[in-house]
Amino acid sequence: MSTPAKDYTLADLVIAAGAEAFRHDGEVLATGIGVIPRLAASLAMKSFNPDLMMTDSEAYLLSEPNPISGRSSHKGQKSETWMGFSRIFDNVWSGKRHAMIGPTQVDRFGQANISALGGSYEQPKVMMLGVRGLPGNSISHANSFFVPNHNTKVFIDRECDLVNSIGYNPERLPKGYTMDDIDIRIILTNLCVMDFNGPDRKPQIVSLHPGVTVEQVQENTGFELHIPENIAETAAPTEAQMAIIREMDPKGVRLSQIAS
Repeated sequence: MSTPAKDYTLADLVIAAGAEAFRHDGEVLATGIGVIPRLAASLAMKSFNPDLMMTDSEAYLLSEPNPISGRSSHKGQKSETWMGFSRIFDNVWSGKRHAMIGPTQVDRFGQANISALGGSYEQPKVMMLGVRGLPGNSISHANSFFVPNHNTKVFIDRECDLVNSIGYNPERLPKGYTMDDIDIRIILTNLCVMDFNGPDRKPQIVSLHPGVTVEQVQENTGFELHIPENIAETAAPTEAQMAIIREMDPKGVRLSQIAS
């Protein structure tokens, strides 16, 4: 039996919880966008799902994930094969990918926004990344969300200001699609783990991080959550997992990536 770690941070707990999202994926491309998601995918690949694929975020597919810091070139990385844009797109459109992204807004349907806030479509109050590849990604393969600061500005009480990704909204389903074609695995935050497996795809709490209450999560969420009868506490990382996390992030970059 794996020994739970005695010395770990909230970031480590969240990384271990995020890794579980990739446990049963098999041989798919795991894309963690941001430090915590990337470490979660790396932990999954180096522990319970060695079939996962990862890139160096440039043009190479790796047989072992790169650490977060300490490498300024391709030298020393375990490159397996070239994977340029054309191969990435083939992979995305085939559905053999699972991305964990960091949305700025998420609504009750699981629709996400990384593009613009407030105002109108033509003249928003705040302009961000633009929709990027999120529409095609969300309709083609599995996605999970990481939110470092769980609050009502992210989990809003209305539809996203600009809907960038597909969710469980029957009014926006593309022709020929059903709810079963949408695959949002988990929402990972500094308070809890959630998913959309409640009644009628209602968002629900899966686990609470130590010391966090149901009331605290609901107060910081702009839409109503389904509250299961029994909610687990998010499992602590094991000693073996902590060794991998420290190996992947020797400078402790993860510690500044999440609200405590």
